[in-house]
Amino acid sequence: MSRPALSFVVPLYHSADTITSVVRDIEALSVDGGHELILVNDGSRDRTAAVCRELLATARIPIIFVSHARNFGEHNAVLTGYRHARGEFVVNLDDDGQNPPAEALRLWQHAKANKLDVVYGHYADKRHSLWRNFGSWLTNRLTDWLLDKPRGFYLSSFRCVSGFVAGKVAEHQGPFPYVDGLILQVTQDIGAVEVRHAERAAGQSGYNLRRLLRLWVSTFVNFSIMPLRLATLLGLIMAAAGLFGLAVVFYLRLTGKGPDYGWGTLMGALLVFSGAQLVMLGLIGEYLGRMFLTVNNRPQSVVRSVESGGVK
Repeated sequence: MSRPALSFVVPLYHSADTITSVVRDIEALSVDGGHELILVNDGSRDRTAAVCRELLATARIPIIFVSHARNFGEHNAVLTGYRHARGEFVVNLDDDGQNPPAEALRLWQHAKANKLDVVYGHYADKRHSLWRNFGSWLTNRLTDWLLDKPRGFYLSSFRCVSGFVAGKVAEHQGPFPYVDGLILQVTQDIGAVEVRHAERAAGQSGYNLRRLLRLWVSTFVNFSIMPLRLATLLGLIMAAAGLFGLAVVFYLRLTGKGPDYGWGTLMGALLVFSGAQLVMLGLIGEYLGRMFLTVNNRPQSVVRSVESGGVK
């Protein structure tokens, strides 16, 4: 079987109401060299699996439908899709219709024309909720100094990567992947194209505050030791503040100025320094915990089944 020019990877979570229109739009595309579609059902508990099996029987392009045994998260699902993609380039897009497949062709064409390994879709006008837009903005500001990327470069979940990059990223076996961090460890040949962001076709985003917090922690802990350096800096600042405070107390005692410093001052100092120590211990514990889970081979994802359909 010849290798297609382009693979589409779509992670699915409660996508029964939206995925049909996304698949039909992808089918209608004209791609020189052909294209395929990989759907990864990440533990949906609605009719997503049933809808996808109906699409397998009627699709006009090759489709692979992969089912996870439970929900592992979007980034884990993307890596599963990369492992099954055969295209010279791979585009991954959301399941809600907000990433128009026609815009994916522009990412692909830009990557080919400029010989880039990765092209991100940059939204001129995002159609997410305010708190989701804030979360994306904060994630990108954090990655400015945590990851090795051009400062201010916008990382989005709508991206086109070369088959080479997809294959290298898919080799990662850790249980807490962050796709953009993995990509930037492989290549610096990246670009961006301004794309349209459509309204969500139906339902609500699967990204809640807990999932965003987990993504931020993965960004912090998995790809940088900067938080540990910040913890060290915080410890040094607190120690310096403590020495300065102690010097002030001795001066006031010797000169007989100021109020009587007793139990309250002591407890306040203990609370400040103990809190700082607990924050640093918690951060170190997060690193150690993730190392423990990785060493003990916590699965990144578990594939229950792989089905194929469509026109070969």
